[in-house]
Amino acid sequence: MAIVAVSISPTGAVPGDEGVSVSRSVARALEVVRAQSAVRYQLDSMFTTLEGDLDEIFALIRQMQEAVFEAGALRVGTVIKIDDRRDRPATMESKVQAVEDKLR
Repeated sequence: MAIVAVSISPTGAVPGDEGVSVSRSVARALEVVRAQSAVRYQLDSMFTTLEGDLDEIFALIRQMQEAVFEAGALRVGTVIKIDDRRDRPATMESKVQAVEDKLR
């Protein structure tokens, strides 16, 4: 199982967006994530973290990127960070818990 952080945002103005805000475009990408059930996700202030099969995650990221283009973007930047651990199971929660445990 892979855990992937992804940030997808338009470069330049997108019709309907207010000023330099990208929240409308991010919301369009997140609609794609919410419409499926194979990949778990968490939204935070800078990234969306995805958890599941890596091939399914890659396909989902592609759909998310297309949603931003469909929202009117002419150029889209995508940042992807992958944690693909093969020695033992890992989840979004277990990674956070491992750090929390060391803070006690």
